[in-house]
Amino acid sequence: MFEGRPDRDAEVVLVGRSNVGKSTLMRELTGHAVETGGKPGVTRQPNHYDWVAEDFVLTDLPGFGFMSGVDEAVREQIKTDVVRYVEDHADELLVAVLVVDGKSVIDIIDRHSGPDSIPYDVELFHFLRELDVPTVVAVNKMDKVDDRDERLDDLCDRFGLPTPWQQWQDTVAPITAKQGRIEPLTDAVRTHLHDQKRDDLFKFF
Repeated sequence: MFEGRPDRDAEVVLVGRSNVGKSTLMRELTGHAVETGGKPGVTRQPNHYDWVAEDFVLTDLPGFGFMSGVDEAVREQIKTDVVRYVEDHADELLVAVLVVDGKSVIDIIDRHSGPDSIPYDVELFHFLRELDVPTVVAVNKMDKVDDRDERLDDLCDRFGLPTPWQQWQDTVAPITAKQGRIEPLTDAVRTHLHDQKRDDLFKFF
């Protein structure tokens, strides 16, 4: 079970598979060096970045899915812990940011789709929404995607959102965290913060 969460009433979380760029995005948002690595699964415990005076914490949750050199039992435990964390703190979560890799997400979702299985990214998206946590899908690494609009339409389709993707700009945010191009995400997060009368937190996004 994850431990050490600061006692804060307001939180934004980053969730997603390993190696999609969550920690890079965290660094971009905070200006604070977060351990990142080329190998999946560097983050095993939540990274909390909190502002004591603001009663606010930004959390990068560990990635799920394939991790080099990590056995399946540990991977499943991390998945369970991520779900439990989100469930336990749903009342404090102002926004959840589900980070996906724009280049590979469609293939991954399709590979894990079947009559008896729901891909974890899709499942987590709907789980967050069922908990009434405003959720933004940050589609990262878009600099590597050629057919941008088509790819984002396909993603909406997989998540059960009617296309075209442009009507979901509070929910689907194409970004390239490594190059600091994250404005669609910060705009979407601010929209959700504003809806919850938390414009005071705009300075973090």
